[in-house]
Amino acid sequence: MQSDLFDIDGASPTDASQSASLDTFEESSLEGLVFDGNMSKMRVQLTKPVTYSIGNLKVNSLIGTRIKLIFKGAIECISCGAQTNKSFSQGYCYRCFTTKASCDSCIMSPEKCHFDKNTCREPDWGERFCMQSHYVYLANSSGVKVGITRGTQIPVRWIDQGAGQALPIFRTNNRHLSGLVEVVMKQHVADKTNWRTMLKGEPDSLDLNAVRDRLFEETKDELKALTERYGVSSLQPLFHADVVDIHYPVENYLEKISSYNFDKNPVVEGKLEGIKGQYLIFDSGVINLRRFTGYHISIEVLEK
Repeated sequence: MQSDLFDIDGASPTDASQSASLDTFEESSLEGLVFDGNMSKMRVQLTKPVTYSIGNLKVNSLIGTRIKLIFKGAIECISCGAQTNKSFSQGYCYRCFTTKASCDSCIMSPEKCHFDKNTCREPDWGERFCMQSHYVYLANSSGVKVGITRGTQIPVRWIDQGAGQALPIFRTNNRHLSGLVEVVMKQHVADKTNWRTMLKGEPDSLDLNAVRDRLFEETKDELKALTERYGVSSLQPLFHADVVDIHYPVENYLEKISSYNFDKNPVVEGKLEGIKGQYLIFDSGVINLRRFTGYHISIEVLEK
């Protein structure tokens, strides 16, 4: 990956772990109870294959074993710490969901950013997270898609989506501009991952550089208009970034995908076949751990 992509934002492909506040057991014998605490999305590191962690627990080491996950019935808001009967937007209580900038509609639709109208729910948060360098990228997970992320979230964002390849194609001065570029691009390419397809196997390799060049040609008029409006320095196309290849620790993929849900059944049990994106892949189904952020979960190793 080109150095100018990471140095500015202080991140690199091999320094992709994220912080988590979890009660954990030290990984020693990997028998019995190995985790008990509030769930957070797994921390990741771009190794070959990707390394996954929950607190001190190296989740890769559980692959090939039978494990049991139990939801203990308690959900704690990841923002204010209050107990809540229902989780909103992956870990928030309703009050925080309706007041936090990180839960506003512009997070899902960055082109609708209203920071310049002085209506941001939390202007300080907006300065730290939205008024920073962002990248528009192409990813190959269930086929090629376009997306955006902060520079500090490369390559975490790509791994969380289960992408097998990724390529940054634009650098912008803020989240709003990256959203405007994404809107232009998604007229010609998907902007969502088909998670079921992603979990059935590795995608066919694509020439993302060729896709980038095609998109630049197909959207040249719209991109020119954005550049004229916001300035050349605000939107910078990336012609020389390298494609990042990502490999996941999966022993066996499933032909038919069924999803576990702690809200319907508090126990998930089976042989762990692998990990991809934020999903644990069992021999009988999958579970998206990120969806259950803030849930009090225990993990037990049943047998090796």
